[in-house]
Amino acid sequence: MKNITIIVAGGSGTRFGAELPKQFLLLNGKPVLQHTLEAFAPASDLLVLVLPQAHQDLWRQLCADHHCTVTHRVVTGGDTRWQSVKNAIDTLEVQSGDVIAVQDGVRPLVSGKVIDQAFAVARQCGSAVPVVAVTDSIRQVEADGTSHIVPRSVLRAVQTPQVFDAVALKAAYDRPYLPVYTDDASVYELAGHPVTLIDGETTNIKITHPSDLLLAENILKHE
Repeated sequence: MKNITIIVAGGSGTRFGAELPKQFLLLNGKPVLQHTLEAFAPASDLLVLVLPQAHQDLWRQLCADHHCTVTHRVVTGGDTRWQSVKNAIDTLEVQSGDVIAVQDGVRPLVSGKVIDQAFAVARQCGSAVPVVAVTDSIRQVEADGTSHIVPRSVLRAVQTPQVFDAVALKAAYDRPYLPVYTDDASVYELAGHPVTLIDGETTNIKITHPSDLLLAENILKHE
């Protein structure tokens, strides 16, 4: 029974506004992506990193420069996140009892507690998706421009890692792509499988904007 982790790092970083894609920027002295790999190494039997072909030489150089010694396999990503995850899954040979975690490469602060719980719950229930409560007020905007309040008590913000029974997830990714796929949980759910939610952490942030990198630095300083 293997714990397999797929780390998806295919973004170009255009929203971030930096010369380097955000997964390669330094956080506390080493690349964001290295933090993510190191977080999953203790719990994973196999680590698969999905990168665009154009970024792979850069990543090898960064690994050398920053002494990243985590053993991992690199797979070339696709034009969409769905295709990138599928490319990674297609390289895997899985069997009953294996579970696959899919993690955003730019969520470098995920804790070992969340990782271990996600693997354990997925092995027991078939899936585990970390979520946190929504704290902002939410309004739904209609086509005519009107809006109405949505009770935030029934909403949850979804994080990664999202962990699934490996055989079921591989079969789900063999189905044709659908525009409604927003994450791996939606792929798994629309293949007919229930999704189990677990508690995430507010510190498990996704590095999307420059302010997120500053927040991550601050979180690390106070760990």
